Amino acid sequence: MSLINTEIKSFKATAFHNGKFVPVSDADLKGKWSVVFFYPADFTFVCPTELGDLADEYAAFQKIGVEVYSVSTDTHFTHKAWHDASETIKKIRYPMIGDPTGTITRNFGVMIEEEGLALRGTFVINPEGVIKVCEVHDLGIGRDAKELLRKVQAAQYVASHPGEVCPAKWTPGEATLSPSLDLVGKI
Repeated sequence: MSLINTEIKSFKATAFHNGKFVPVSDADLKGKWSVVFFYPADFTFVCPTELGDLADEYAAFQKIGVEVYSVSTDTHFTHKAWHDASETIKKIRYPMIGDPTGTITRNFGVMIEEEGLALRGTFVINPEGVIKVCEVHDLGIGRDAKELLRKVQAAQYVASHPGEVCPAKWTPGEATLSPSLDLVGKI
């Protein structure tokens, strides 16, 4: 069953954010656009490349009113230790949520039960707390923050322009489509 157009489930957790441990809940994701970015584990191989890429693009997400939350089944203490030990992870300015019980990871359907780890799941959530983008990768396939940014921009555009849709490779400022009978078979 797809999570698209479903409301996020309730959760409470602790995140490592800007040198502090802070509470985070589903309520924090509402009222603005959010990205929830699951990854398998701290102190691994592909994960720091993805989180570093996201850190490099974080200002662009903030500019369009989007908060980013990374989540793994590690604790917030482990996130701090990784932050202190890795130059790549030191760049992160978004909250790093600890999910040691796996509650959030299961809520989003990305738990690998046999391993207690998350798949590489990316979710874009609108201000009402509804999932608009859901993408899940196997562990060996890294993601691209610029492509994620483009998807968020498309989701924001569609939300603010009823009756319009964004075609493949759309970027802000490019033409959109208005679905109609006249377009059928013409594209």
